[in-house]
Amino acid sequence: MSRALALLVNPTAGRGRAAHSAGLAATRLRLAGYDVRIEVGTDADDAARRARAAVAADDLLVACGGDGMVHLAVQALAGTGRPLGIIPAGTGNDVARYLDLPRTDPEAAADRIIASRTRTIDLARCGDRWFTTVLAAGFDAMVNERANAMNWPRGQMRYNLATMAELRTFRPLRYTLDIDGTAYSLDAMLVAVGNGPSFGGGLRITEPAVLDDGLLDVAIIGPVSKVDLVRSYPRLFTGTITDHPAYRHFRASRVTVASAGIVAYADGERFGALPLSVESVPGALTVFA
Repeated sequence: MSRALALLVNPTAGRGRAAHSAGLAATRLRLAGYDVRIEVGTDADDAARRARAAVAADDLLVACGGDGMVHLAVQALAGTGRPLGIIPAGTGNDVARYLDLPRTDPEAAADRIIASRTRTIDLARCGDRWFTTVLAAGFDAMVNERANAMNWPRGQMRYNLATMAELRTFRPLRYTLDIDGTAYSLDAMLVAVGNGPSFGGGLRITEPAVLDDGLLDVAIIGPVSKVDLVRSYPRLFTGTITDHPAYRHFRASRVTVASAGIVAYADGERFGALPLSVESVPGALTVFA
C-alpha cells in the first residue's frame, strides 16, 4: 500500500474542530511513516476534485470532518476497493458511529488507519452518486431546506428555529413508492431510506439497518399530530421509534421514492429532488475500522 496519504479536511466541520484534529492526526500518521499531504478544498467541488486526484495518484485517502466530508470521499472511492480512512471531526459523525471509531480522539482514530485493519461495507447508489447513511425525504429534509435558506443564526440553533417554523405549516405528504417492484401510495410525515441505521448525529430512524446485508432499510412515519411528532423525537435517539404505531419498515434491494416538491438529503448533504431511485450495492466501500 502507498505510504503517500492525502488528508482531506473540512476546516469548518465541528465548529472549527476539524483543523485542530487534522493537525494531531497528521503528526501521528507521519510518525508512523506516512507521507501526509493536507488537502483543504475551497468549496465542496474543489474538495471533491482533490479527493479524485488523490485516488488517481494512488494515494491513501483520509477524510477529516463530519459525514459531509466522508460523503465527498466516498464519491471518489466507491467501487474501487481502495480503503477510506476517517478522522471524525464533525457534528454528527454517524459513519464513525457505525464503525465504532473514536469520535473525540483524532490520534486514536489515526491509530486505526496505522493498524491497517479494514472492513467492507455496502453503499446506497442513486444514479452516479452514493451515500453511506440515510436518505431523508420528508419533514426532516424540509427542515434542512429551510435552515439552508437562513442566514441567521448559526449552528444548531438555526436548525431548531427551522424545525419550529416548518412545524407551523407542515402537513403529511403524499408519496408514491416502489419497493422491490411493489407499488405503494400513501400519506406520511417522512420516508427515509437507510444504508445504515442513523443520521443527524445519532437519530436512529432506520434502526434495524445492517451495513453489510446487501439491503436498504425503508422507514415510513405515517400521519401523526404535530404534538405527537415533537413528543416522538427523543425516541429517535434510542431507536424505539420503531415501536410507534405510525412507523412502518421494509427491507429491499431497490427503492423509488416520489413526492411533489421535496428535495432529499443524504449524508446530511442536499442530494436531489424526488423522485429518486436508490439501490444497495453490496461491498462497495472498504474502510479502516
